[in-house]
Parts: sequence; C-alpha cells; structure tokens
Amino acid sequence: MVTMTLIQGVVNTFVIFISRLLAQVAAGFLGNRDGEGEGEGNGNPMIYFAVSMVLELVFGILASIITMWFSRHREFHADAGSAKLVGREKMIAALQRLKTSYEPQEAGSMMAFCINGKSKTFSELFMSHPPLDKRIEALRSGQYLK
Repeated sequence: MVTMTLIQGVVNTFVIFISRLLAQVAAGFLGNRDGEGEGEGNGNPMIYFAVSMVLELVFGILASIITMWFSRHREFHADAGSAKLVGREKMIAALQRLKTSYEPQEAGSMMAFCINGKSKTFSELFMSHPPLDKRIEALRSGQYLK
C-alpha cells in the first residue's frame, strides 16, 4: 500500500510539473503577439490556464494507466508468492473458486466512457487487479514463478 502511494505521488508530481512547464512554453509562444508587454515573459494567462488544464487531464489519465499497470503487475507477483507458499494447484483452485463465487459488475463510471463490455481492452487499462482468467493463466504458465 505504501509503495502504491509513493508511486502515485511521484507520477502526480511529474504530471503537474510537465503540464505547467509545457503550458508556460505554449503561453509564451501564443500570447502577446501584438508586441505589448514584451520583456515580461509571462505570456497570456488564459492560454496558460487552458493549456495547463488540458495537459493535466491528459497526463493524469496516462498516469492512472501507469499506476494501475504497476498494481496489476504486483498482483501477479503476489499470486506467484502465494503459489510458492501453498502450491500452484491450490492457488489456481482458490482463484477459480473466487471466479465462480464473484462475478464483477461494470462500474457505472465506466459507462460514462461508453464502455459496454464488448471491448475489455480499454477498461482493463484502469483495473487495479488483472482479470481472474489472466491470473490463473499466469500461474499455469509459471510466468511469474521464477
């Protein structure tokens, strides 16, 4: 949990820093074209604000994808660690039992992205845990058991 908090904090720091840096550059290039205010170096504050907000949104979404990828990767390693402790077949059986007793439902917020369940690739980018089928397959193949 601490690792995820640190990763999220570092990624968010980069999101804000890069967004504001690029917004400052854009405001400097696009603002004050009429020659007034030369030497101030600030550019147009409205352009800065608009570009900054758009970039923070875009980079924030990319940051969430990166953070969730790390979370899914950790989950595969946690499954592998559990398989080493209790045995691969027992861990596979536990995941299969979990799969039969719990059927994940589409979150209402995912419907806002027009995700209707037919294409899982996009929604999987924002999952904190990999689908149970992929976890079972990773255990069967021994991909993370090295």
